[in-house]
Order: sequence, then C-alpha cells, then structure tokens
Amino acid sequence: MRRSLTQIVAVAVAIVFVVALAFAQEKPAQEKSTGKENVAKPATETPPKEEKPEPIPNPVISTVRQIVDRQSKNIVAAAEEMPAEKYDFHPTEAQMTFAHLIAHITDSNNFLCSRISDQAEAKSGVKDTDTKARLVEALKASFDYCSAALDKTDDSKLGDTVTLLRGRKAPRAAAVIALTNDFADHYGTAAMYLRLNGMLPPTAQK
Repeated sequence: MRRSLTQIVAVAVAIVFVVALAFAQEKPAQEKSTGKENVAKPATETPPKEEKPEPIPNPVISTVRQIVDRQSKNIVAAAEEMPAEKYDFHPTEAQMTFAHLIAHITDSNNFLCSRISDQAEAKSGVKDTDTKARLVEALKASFDYCSAALDKTDDSKLGDTVTLLRGRKAPRAAAVIALTNDFADHYGTAAMYLRLNGMLPPTAQK
C-alpha cells in the first residue's frame, strides 16, 4: 500500500511537471503570435506615375522660331521708338549710326536665313541714308523672311555644309547659332542708343 501511494505521488508529480513544461513552451509562442498581430503593417503606397511630355519634334529649329518671334518684336519696337531725326545718331565717330544699324540687321537677317533655308537671299536694297519708314519696313520684311525660312528646314539638315561670309564653309547649324547670337548683339546696341537719347528700350518698359 505504501509502495502504491509512492508510485501515485510520483506519477502525479510527473504529470504536473509535464503540464508545467508544456505551458512554459506554449506561452512564448502565444505571445509571439500576439505580438505579430498587434504590429501594424506598413502601408505600401504606389507612387503616382509621372507623365512625361511628348518629345518636341525638331527642338533646335522649334526653339529658334520662338527666339525669332520674340526678338523680332523687340528689335522692330526699338527701330520704331527711335525718332526719325535721331536715325543719324551715333555715340562716337567710330560707331555706326542708328540708321546703319537697322540696315545692317536687315541684311544680316536676309543673309543668314537664306543659308538656313538654302534658298535665294532676299535683297532689301536699303542703305543708311534711307528714311526711317523705309528702313523699318525692310527690317520687318527681313524677319518675315526668316520666319518663312525656318519653315523650310528642320533639325536633320543642321549638319549640311553651307557657305557663310568670306566663303567660309560651315554646317548649317553655324548659321542658326549666328542668327540668334546676332539678335542679342543687335538689340543690345539699339537699346544702348535709345538710352543715350533718354529713352527706355522696349524690354525695359514691361
């Protein structure tokens, strides 16, 4: 009977030990599971797809067209602003008169734009002794000629060889760059002449 009681006690202790061990192993698993459930999953947001603009065809010539449109307005406005009696003005003896500047811009436009478009050069026939009205008319016509010339070419032709001043051979792109460079130079000169006569150039009036 005593042995039997001892065995019963031993079995009971063993059962308690096994149950306690199983509980100890199960609790961390439950805590681990609960921990995962309580952690909020980061939201996965898809960034908005950036829409790329369509490529501009002939970007060089297209940009030059815009420059011609803008600078033609500025240069023509400067020519119209200068009074007729001031067309023979020049700051020093070594500098050209305002009339000569307008005639020079006209001839430069016609020459370079003929090379850009590979067509016959428009001849204005103006000289610095002509009237303001005649010079301004020829200036406007030269810008119209340039606008039409740019419609006759595209970026694929910029590598073609053309003949520039003094017989110099260069790619057509050189004539395009020279044209836009000249606009800055010519307008800057016209603006200086206007200021020296107490007038604001067109771009300073906006």
